[in-house]
Amino acid sequence: MKILRTVEEIKAFSAEMSKAGKSIGLVPTMGALHEGHLTLMREARKNCEVVIASVFVNPTQFGPNEDYEAYPRRFEEDCAKLETVGVDAVFHPEPEVMYPKDYMTYVNVEGEITGKLCGARRPGHFRGVATVLTKLFNLSRATDAFFGQKDAQQVVVVRRFVEDLNIPVNIHMVPIVREESGLARSSRNMYLSAEEKEAALVLSRSLQKAERAFGEGEKQVEALKALVREEISKEELAEIDYVEIYSFPGLKEIAAIAEPALLAIAVKIGKTRLIDNVILG
Repeated sequence: MKILRTVEEIKAFSAEMSKAGKSIGLVPTMGALHEGHLTLMREARKNCEVVIASVFVNPTQFGPNEDYEAYPRRFEEDCAKLETVGVDAVFHPEPEVMYPKDYMTYVNVEGEITGKLCGARRPGHFRGVATVLTKLFNLSRATDAFFGQKDAQQVVVVRRFVEDLNIPVNIHMVPIVREESGLARSSRNMYLSAEEKEAALVLSRSLQKAERAFGEGEKQVEALKALVREEISKEELAEIDYVEIYSFPGLKEIAAIAEPALLAIAVKIGKTRLIDNVILG
């Protein structure tokens, strides 16, 4: 597995692979890899002839009061995991490589898809995401890119700017990977104490409750949201950030579910903010 640290190195590698006519799968990550990330790598391996992973904690998608400095950085461990799933190259730049002095160009996706859920609570987040991904798509010459459903809003945003900017990359959304307990895999799970990790199970439990109710015929959005809030409120360590249901993938306001819809939640367990979702219908 090649380790690429500079713009010149990844451009040379991807140019060589592209010239050979190979399909290139990109899996962008911020490191602290877990089984969810490795599932994305395996999916890329199945679909593409070359797999590039990026490991880069992107400073432009963090707000001033978020955990950029504390975000776990475990590159050697990450590399060992990447080699087990057949990744061909990992791009691991320093921040100044991606954002050199006097950097001034950003990609901003406007409209309702970024003005709600995590976009509403994390100003500038998707500006940073769209900017770094545009750079990574260009540098890697990716034909395909792979993202997890846990970040479903991000997938919607990425598909939007890729279409709007005519970037020739296919965006794949891979289902959420969960621990046996039901907890969605996340790099932030390592912040949780044993007690908090047990409390965090309320996220998947509340989604399952809504999913059962939907399966039994409940289609009213407010009723389903109330079921989720009620379940989460039973857990003393949980503080709800949001419980929302929108059409999917359009993320439009709906009163009742007549087409696929995203039920998305964000909950703080102690000091750790976790997100989860399920697609209904």
